[in-house]
Amino acid sequence: MTPKKIRKAVLPVAGLGTRVLPATKAIPKEMLPVFDRPAIQYVVDEAVAAGIEHIVFVTGRNKNSIEDYFDRSYELEDTLRLKGKTDLLQELEAGLRAPGSMSFVRQQAPLGLGHAVWCARDVVGDEPFAVLLPDMLVMAEPSCLKQMVAAYEKDGGNIIAVEPTDDPSGYGIIDPESRDGALIKMKGMVEKPKRAEAPSNLFITGRYILQPEVMRVLEHQGKGAGGEIQLTDAMARMIGNQPFHAVTFDGARYDCGSKAGYIEANLAVALSRPDMADEVRAMAQRLVS
Repeated sequence: MTPKKIRKAVLPVAGLGTRVLPATKAIPKEMLPVFDRPAIQYVVDEAVAAGIEHIVFVTGRNKNSIEDYFDRSYELEDTLRLKGKTDLLQELEAGLRAPGSMSFVRQQAPLGLGHAVWCARDVVGDEPFAVLLPDMLVMAEPSCLKQMVAAYEKDGGNIIAVEPTDDPSGYGIIDPESRDGALIKMKGMVEKPKRAEAPSNLFITGRYILQPEVMRVLEHQGKGAGGEIQLTDAMARMIGNQPFHAVTFDGARYDCGSKAGYIEANLAVALSRPDMADEVRAMAQRLVS
């Protein structure tokens, strides 16, 4: 049986961004610029490149600028048009999605990633969906989510992107059963284990394809690590009843939720741009010389 198409993606954007304060006191962390556009734009582009048709933003207070960013700006567009700045106008229009292809729901309280995903239940409905954490910027071709969709179309079930780490205590870690190339059959997972108790060194990188049954599990999910409703706890309860696979992806991940990762992401994007790479590389060499 052919798996149902992945049409919708949930982007949890309600977090306060405490790791990058004080910048996020007034600016949502998702709107911090990575090179010449907000971090959230790269995540949306990744989703669209994978065939996602509808994006659900799970927001909180003071996140209105995200919704405004993905809307038209008539005054700005008219000004660019009058001044003949067609290149900039086309760039703005390229970032717009079709009317009705985005939804915004409020989480209302910071109860964890699992709770944030559950808040999107009515929009997601009874179909499989993707989850992309906007802290994580992934540079890959094809996109990370597109690689995951390819694995999903072959095997169905639930798919999670993973990569190795030297410190499993800071992440959700998978417990692998068997491996076939980039595809790993899972028998369990644990949230932020002690190094000596970690079942592997493969951590969940913030990209998921999940079956809709996870919403019903999350509805009754109690608090876990950090006193929050953890998505990994809900997924762990589903293992054994549904197939779960992890995928190692080709690409580079940058944690824009940390100050060092944010700087690294800016450099990586700038160095990937042919019109800026040489200048930025020379600038970086001057700074470290």
